[in-house]
Amino acid sequence: MTQQMRIDGLQYANWSETIFRQMREGGVDAVHVTIAYHETFRETVLNFERWNRWFEQYPDLILKGLTAADIDVARETGRTAIFFGFQNPSPIEDDIGLVEILHTLGARFMQLTYNNQSLLATGCYEDEDTGITRMGRQVIKEMNRVGLVVDMSHSADRSTIEAADISERPIAITHANPHAWQPALRNKTDEVIRAVTQNGGMFGFSLYPHHLKNKSDCTLQDFCEMIARTADQFGVDHLGIGSDLCQDQPDSIVEWMRTGRWTKEIDYGEGSAAAPGFPAMPTWFQDNRDFGNIEQGLLDVGMSADEVAGVMGGNWYRFFAENFGGQE
Repeated sequence: MTQQMRIDGLQYANWSETIFRQMREGGVDAVHVTIAYHETFRETVLNFERWNRWFEQYPDLILKGLTAADIDVARETGRTAIFFGFQNPSPIEDDIGLVEILHTLGARFMQLTYNNQSLLATGCYEDEDTGITRMGRQVIKEMNRVGLVVDMSHSADRSTIEAADISERPIAITHANPHAWQPALRNKTDEVIRAVTQNGGMFGFSLYPHHLKNKSDCTLQDFCEMIARTADQFGVDHLGIGSDLCQDQPDSIVEWMRTGRWTKEIDYGEGSAAAPGFPAMPTWFQDNRDFGNIEQGLLDVGMSADEVAGVMGGNWYRFFAENFGGQE
């Protein structure tokens, strides 16, 4: 019997052979990996280069993903397809022409903001959300043209809703949870989730403890019941997993994620001054080998086998198939 497809909508791990092998042990067919937070174009190219070396070193474990068909190849050959994305538009700098260049290099997702205001939109940590900027509208149009998915995971509410409406193609929130379940700046209101999903977009549920009820102590049942309720409310076809797994990263990386180069001070974000590093993951999801726990948990809270198959990978697969190519 062929295992159900498993696709993770976002990870930012400290990549190694160990993690690649854990992906295979966990039956993970595809992962969207972050290869830029605050990097410039040239620095992002260096990150592409580093991944190219890993593809050469571990050809039996991973392959570069450009289309959904690459997931089929990965499943047939026992590997994991790696899809690239940015958590900030910094790789395009102030040049709309770099959207197509980066898509050609292999990028398939780009957040319009991280936590702060960008040239394109407003991040979720800003006091005032002025929505999509003039450049943002043009960049969304270009992203639609080439097949680079608009990701609003770290963006503020108005900006996200406007992006969903402006974009001619479905957008994604690759890693977040409902704000009603766990109030956090990064979690999304019903209005935001509705705007994304009713336009055909995808919502990926995050395992990052700051976004979970009771944080590191969140139970598998609580997490899975939340997914089931969200499916009832917004439709199961637009939901997936976006674990936001930051495995084996040193705490200094949290500082890089939050501060980049925009401040001389430490921005603790959703952490606290007493605990600025990575929080402990829930016991039932430590690494890529634990996706089976979520799958079983969803079945245990009453979701059907078909619904679970969609959330665990089928919905992301369909979204990838429809949105990674250029427009005719």
